[in-house]
Amino acid sequence: MSGLPTLVLIVLAVAVLAMLTVAIVLAVKLVKISKLLRSEEMPLSNKVAFWASIVYTVSPVDLIPDPVYLDDIGILILAIKLIENTARKLGLLDGSHTDGVPRLQG
Repeated sequence: MSGLPTLVLIVLAVAVLAMLTVAIVLAVKLVKISKLLRSEEMPLSNKVAFWASIVYTVSPVDLIPDPVYLDDIGILILAIKLIENTARKLGLLDGSHTDGVPRLQG
C-alpha cells in the first residue's frame, strides 16, 4: 500500500481518533453536568435546553446531514456551556454550598 490509498486511510484514522476523543470528553462533561442539573437552583430553562440537546443528538434528524455529527456536537457543547455559565453565576461550581448537591470545581 502506497500513495493515495495510504493517505486516505491515515486521514480517516486520524478523523476517527479525533471524533472518539471528542466523544469521550463530552461524555465526561455530560456526567458532570447531570450532577448540576439535580440542583433545585438550576433554572428549568437550562434543564430543558440540556435534555433537548440530548434528544437532538440521538434523533435521526439533523440540521446538517453529515457523517461526523458536527451539528450534534455543537449543540451539546452549547448546552454544556449554558449550564456551566449558569452554575458559575449561581455559585454551584465553587463548592461553597452544602445542600447535598455535588459541586464541581471549575
